[in-house]
Amino acid sequence: MTNQSSPAAFLLLGFSEHPELEKTLFVVVLTSYLLTLVGNTLIILLSVQDPRLHSPMYFFLSNLSFLDLCFTTSCVPQMLVNLWGTEKTISSLGCSVQLFTFLSLGTTECVLLTVMALDRYVAVCQPLHYATVVHPRLCWKMAAVAWVMGLIQSIVQTPPTLHLPFCPHRQIDDFLCEVPSLIRLSCGDTTYNEIQLAVSSVIFVVVPLSLILISYGAIARAVLKIHSAEAWRKALATCSSHLTVVTLFYSSVIAVYLQPRNPYAQERGKFFGLFYAVGTPVLNPLIYTLRNKEVKRALRRMLGKDGES
Repeated sequence: MTNQSSPAAFLLLGFSEHPELEKTLFVVVLTSYLLTLVGNTLIILLSVQDPRLHSPMYFFLSNLSFLDLCFTTSCVPQMLVNLWGTEKTISSLGCSVQLFTFLSLGTTECVLLTVMALDRYVAVCQPLHYATVVHPRLCWKMAAVAWVMGLIQSIVQTPPTLHLPFCPHRQIDDFLCEVPSLIRLSCGDTTYNEIQLAVSSVIFVVVPLSLILISYGAIARAVLKIHSAEAWRKALATCSSHLTVVTLFYSSVIAVYLQPRNPYAQERGKFFGLFYAVGTPVLNPLIYTLRNKEVKRALRRMLGKDGES
C-alpha cells in the first residue's frame, strides 16, 4: 500500500459530533489558556525574583510552569480555531510539529514530576541532609535529564507515526495530532506502532508513576513515625500540592494513553485529553499558589504588601 502521508492537510474532527458544545468549549478553553499564561508566568517570575524561593522545590516548579506554557501553546491556538469556525483542518507540517512538541513536552512532564517527588522524599525523610543532597548543580542536571528524555522520546516515536499509511479521508477523531489518534487513522499494519506506544507508555508513564508512589510510600512511613502535630503539618504542606498535581496529571494521561480500544473509551478519552492539554496547566499554578504559604507570601511581597502577615 502506498503511503498517504502527502503534504495534504488533516481534518481534526474534535468535538464536531457535538456542535452545540463547541462555542461553550471555545470560551472554556480560551479562558483556561489565558489563566494558564498568567498563572504560570507569575510562578516563574516569583521563583526568579524572590530570594526566599531560590530553593530546589521552586526551581523545579518554575520548570514545570515553563513546560506548561509551552505545552498549552503547542495545541490550544489550533484548538480554538477549530472550535470557533467550520474550518477544522491542520496542515501536514502543522500536525507534525504539534505531534513532536506534544510528545516531547508530555514526556518531560512525566519525568519532571518524578524528579519533584524524589525532591520531596529527601526534604521529608532526610531534612538534615537536604541542602547537601539536592544541591543546585544536581537540580540543573535532573531538570536537563527530564527535558532531554522528552526530546529523545519524541525523536524516536514521531517519525514512525508520521510514516504510517493514513486512510484517504485523513480525518483525525481528536482535537489534536496525537499518537493514538494517528494510529487509529492508519489503514495499514500498525503493530509496530502499537508496540512502540505500549513500550513508551510503560517507560514514561508506568515507571515514573511507580517511582512517585514508592517515594510517597516512603514519605508516608516516615510521617507515621512522627508524633508531633507541627511536624505532621509541615510534611503535609511540603507534599500536598505536588501530590495533587500528580493525581490530576496521571489520571488524565492514563485515561488517554492506556484506554481500551472501543468507541465509548475513545469518546471519553477525548474529554480526558482536553483536560490533560488544557485543565492541568491552568490548575497547577492555582494549586501551588492556594496551597503554599511561601508562594502566597512571595506574591504579597511582589505586590508591595507585608508577606509575613
